[in-house]
This record gives sequence, C-alpha cells and structure tokens, in this order.
Amino acid sequence: MNSIVNSFRREARRLAADPWDLAMVTWVPVLGALVLWWIFSAGLPRHLAVGVVDEDHSSLSRQLVRMLDATPGVQITQHYTNAAEAERALRAVEVYAVVTIPRDFARTVKEGRAAQVTLLHNAQMGTHSGLLQRDVRTAVGTLSAGIEMAARNKRGESAQAVRVSMEPIHTQMVALFNVSSNYEQFLGAALIPALLHILAMTAGAWTVGRELRDRSLGQWLGDAPGAGGVLSTAGALLGKLALPWATLTLTGLLALVGITWGRGWHPPGNLWWVAGALALLMAVSLAAGAALAALTRSLRTALSGAGFFAAPAFAFSGVAFPLSGMPGSARAWAEAMPFTHYIRLQIEQLQMGAPLATSVPTMVGLIAATAVLWLVATVGLRLAARRPETWGGR
Repeated sequence: MNSIVNSFRREARRLAADPWDLAMVTWVPVLGALVLWWIFSAGLPRHLAVGVVDEDHSSLSRQLVRMLDATPGVQITQHYTNAAEAERALRAVEVYAVVTIPRDFARTVKEGRAAQVTLLHNAQMGTHSGLLQRDVRTAVGTLSAGIEMAARNKRGESAQAVRVSMEPIHTQMVALFNVSSNYEQFLGAALIPALLHILAMTAGAWTVGRELRDRSLGQWLGDAPGAGGVLSTAGALLGKLALPWATLTLTGLLALVGITWGRGWHPPGNLWWVAGALALLMAVSLAAGAALAALTRSLRTALSGAGFFAAPAFAFSGVAFPLSGMPGSARAWAEAMPFTHYIRLQIEQLQMGAPLATSVPTMVGLIAATAVLWLVATVGLRLAARRPETWGGR
C-alpha cells in the first residue's frame, strides 16, 4: 500500500511541475472529445453541394432540379453550361456531384420513351457518394412515377391499379438499429473512445519510459535496484498510472453521457455496462503502454510502439470496414486489439440493446488482458531495475 501511495504522490508532483505532461491527460483529451463531438453533432450530412448541367431548359427539367434541391442531402449550388465546366468543378471539389439533364429531356418523356438523367459523383468520397446517389435516385424515381401515374390515369386506369401494376413486387426494408442513420451516434460515439485509447496507451508508455530516460527508475521503485519485490513494483506501477487512468476515464464517461443522455438519446442497452468497459479499456491501454516501455527500456521505442498498435485500432475495429470482409491475417490482428472488443460491446449495448450476457465475455477478456499486461510490465520493470546500465536511453 505504501508503494501505491508514494508512487501516486510522486507522479502527482511530477505532473504539477510539467504543464504539458499534465495537459496530455487533462484538457487535451477533453478538447479532442469536444472537437469530435462538434464534427458529428449535425447527426446527418445535409445540403451537400451539387451542380446541374441543364441542357433542356424545360419546365420538366426545372421541376426535377427543384425536387433535387428539396431532398435533405442535396443542395443545388451551381448551374453549369457544359460538361467540361462541370468536370473542372468536380476535380476542384467545388461540388460533390453533377446532375446532367440531356437535351430534349421533356420531349422524350412526352413521347413515351425513356429519358436518362446522369449523375456524375466522386466515389472516392464514399459517404458523400452514397448519400447523393440515394437522394438523386429518390428524386428522379418520384418524378418518373408521378409522370407514369398521370399518364395511366388519363388512360382510365384507377390509382390503385396503377400502383399495383407499377410495382407488383416491392421490398420492405426495416432498419433494426440506428434507424435514423445518425452519424453522431454511429461514428462520433466510436471515435471518441478510439482517441482516448491512443492517448491512454501513449500516456502509459510516456509515464514509465520517462523514468528510464531520466535514469530515475531506481528512485521510483525504491532507491535501489534490488529493493522491494514484485508486489511492491506492481503497486508502484498502479500508483503511477492511477492519475492518467482517472482523468482519461472521467473524460470518456463525460463524453459518453453527453453524447447519449445529453443529446436526448436513451440507448436501449445498459449504459453503465458500457461505462465499466470504457474504464477497463483505459486500464488495458495504460498497461499496454507501460509494458512496451518496460520491455524495450526505451522511451522512443515505446512511444513508437504505442502509435503502431493504437493509432490504426479504429480502422481494424470493424466499424468502418466489416471484419468479415478483411483477409484472415488482418482479421486476426483486429481480434488481438482490445479496442475491437470494446467497440463491439459498445455497439451491442448502445445500438442493439443486447442482453448483458452477450457482453460478459468481452468484460472478462478486458480484465484478463489488463492483468496480463500489468504482470508483463511489472516483470519488465523488475528486470530493468537490475540493470541500471540500460537506463538513460531515449
């Protein structure tokens, strides 16, 4: 117990004496979480800039443009005179897509022939492209259906018969989770813990690696290389990482409550279960960073390793790209990352309302990973303490 208290006090003094170290575990994580929330606070992307090349200039083409502009995801910002001008705007990203209405568009429709509206979009921007395709398809389909229904009504068909004949088989699509496709609830809620995971792993590597760099490892662990034992070292490590764990966990919990209850979103699952998993994610991240520093005995290498493991964790988590679509080696790497399992639990509880029993293995796994990495860091520190000649490396 003395080793925990002494180490905690020592780390508190060191943080108080270094405002930048203190910032990395206090206001910088808060600022990062606020920026991510602000980016996704709109929830749904709206009013994406789209250009129009209207070569017909008819009342029907103008009606189509008005319908496109009325859809929530589209805002007609430019009217171009030719395709070359529109292509330049697309390449300069002045607009995300261009809708081309061909010459004789209205006459072709009146003659009962199929007219074609072309959407040129930048598929490199996947989110923009998907939303624009959906809204343009909806607007064009609505106009087309209205024209067809009006024509059939004039021929004497009833409205009900027209609806059946136009769509004898229809698909019913039911969104079970995140019905509104809210990006704040989908991406914002996932990116904030990903950022904190990176900061926690970096903090663990920095906090322990700094003792090796400054050749103060012996003083921290007991003033002599052989002083104390494994329990004393484990306690000293606990005391050293307690402050970063508390501040980063508190930041994550405040962000979690703010993005759910604070935004009027009441998840169907257990929010407290997610909070416990988030606290464990911070613990395993700090322990992993400390283990890297203890094993490599180099602050530079430990920080590089923390970036290597933590920075791509979100990309491998299955949120942005499905795990089932990854090659076997990439999926194995993803399953080895603690963030992959945490974010799965978060989605199960916040989005899907899964029973707690579904998420118990994840909690047990995070606890086990924290314990193993804590033991690895403790053993690494004991081995490093016996070799003072290895201290001082950057």
